[in-house]
Amino acid sequence: MRIAADKLVELAEAIVGHGGATDDEAGLVARHLLDANLAGHDSHGVGMLPAYMAGVRDGELKPGANAAVEQDRGPFLLIDGNKGFGQVIARQAMEMGIARARELGVAVVGLKNSYHIGRVGAWGEMCAEAGFISIHYVNAHSPNSLVAPFGGSDSRFTTNPYCTALPATSGNPPILLDMATSKVAMGKVRVAFNKGVEMPPESLIDSAGNPTNDPTVMFEEPKGALRSMGLHKGYGLAVICDILAGAFTGGGTFGPDRVAQSRIVNNMLTVIIDPDAFGQRAAFEAEIDKFTDWVKASPPAPGVEQVMVPGDPERKSKAERLADGVPVDARTWEELLETADLVGLGRDTALRIVGN
Repeated sequence: MRIAADKLVELAEAIVGHGGATDDEAGLVARHLLDANLAGHDSHGVGMLPAYMAGVRDGELKPGANAAVEQDRGPFLLIDGNKGFGQVIARQAMEMGIARARELGVAVVGLKNSYHIGRVGAWGEMCAEAGFISIHYVNAHSPNSLVAPFGGSDSRFTTNPYCTALPATSGNPPILLDMATSKVAMGKVRVAFNKGVEMPPESLIDSAGNPTNDPTVMFEEPKGALRSMGLHKGYGLAVICDILAGAFTGGGTFGPDRVAQSRIVNNMLTVIIDPDAFGQRAAFEAEIDKFTDWVKASPPAPGVEQVMVPGDPERKSKAERLADGVPVDARTWEELLETADLVGLGRDTALRIVGN
């Protein structure tokens, strides 16, 4: 089914509000989740709501919590998220970092102990909209490890996202590279499982370490694991993300002592840079435009509509989904209705909100 964006965000906001969030929190969380759906990243969209509400129920997610500065050392800010809604906490952390970068030319922000911060690209976009370059390394503590190390046969860490964002120029929109260091995000496996379809080749291994396309291996015991993107190269970047986001911030790397039901805690190390730090912003932007135009002028390969740069696929998806509605598979829809019942909103009210 396809649901109009305004109806889907209204439903998400109602579920989060009935789940114990303030009106402001519910709005921020709902809009962030919808933006992920619009960008084509359904893995980080409204399908996360059942997990969020389970986190509230189990005391792992704390509505009303705010980011708190633990250390302030000039360009270095260490921030504790206090297990608050990641969409609220990460926004507050980025606001502090952007203000500091505007003052000093650079900011290094360590964010720890935040509940799931959602699509990391949103925080890159936020920095880019403010006119800054940003680099983000993320790790997670969750109920399960998910990704196998290169050469390993079981999971040892999570999808450990990496993101870099460059601000828009006069000629081009922002460049946004936002990716899991696994071949696919776990949320995409959830979407495939819910739809009853296979995963792309080389995405998964079963519990014995054998390659498989069956998403069921991530949901039944003994569980399989995700594979790193780019084999040893993606694995290496995943290790860097876990150490910088977890060890450097003090939030902790993934391990058996940090596994708990309903816990999706993120740590993130963000570097925010003023593009005019060397007094060459105009030249920097001109080079971006020149290089982007050069790359996109490559003749498309057979079966490819056009050459794109990072950020283009998300913008294309947003335009299409705003026009045609957001696709929601039957299993995810049923989970949303069940969650509406659990938080006291009610299935019938949820159906009325979306017009069914």
